[in-house]
Amino acid sequence: MRGEAALDRFRAQRDDLFRRHPESPIPPDDRASFAGLAYFQSDPSYRVTTEIEPIGEGELVEIDTGGEDGVIRYRRAGLLNFELHGARCRLTLFSLVGYGGGLFLPFRDLTSGRETYGGGRYLFDTVKNTDGLALIVNAGSPEITIDFNYAYNPSCAYDARWACPLAPRENWLTVAVDAGEKVYSTHG
Repeated sequence: MRGEAALDRFRAQRDDLFRRHPESPIPPDDRASFAGLAYFQSDPSYRVTTEIEPIGEGELVEIDTGGEDGVIRYRRAGLLNFELHGARCRLTLFSLVGYGGGLFLPFRDLTSGRETYGGGRYLFDTVKNTDGLALIVNAGSPEITIDFNYAYNPSCAYDARWACPLAPRENWLTVAVDAGEKVYSTHG
């Protein structure tokens, strides 16, 4: 399933998961009144096609969690160069060291700290199976498609008991990404 129906289903399932799962980042006392997450309207212009530009051996990087966990070690796996609403953009794709080695794409943009979580959002974390339709590999082609409509907040955006790797400076976009999940508010 693709398109608007897939995005609606993704969002409904995420709300249900946050409301019911025992490991939900929503504090247990708040789950009964949890009315769902806030999202930007779906916008196909935030779906971009690019290629992964490989980075040789992949330099080791430590990304701060902003919490007691300190830093988590990643390797740079590649670069994504694309244009978004007339702005040239570049994001570094990371691979987690020692934890399944999946691909991880955190980012901040001009909505961070205002309309979206200040520490940034994630587009996907393949180890946690959150890539869904946010990452589409085009078979037989070097191109991939990334869809910012699936951008989501890390668990630490909901409760301070969680520590999450925050978007490193190299993944701070100079454009507003009015797509995906907005900042969480217990006031609806």
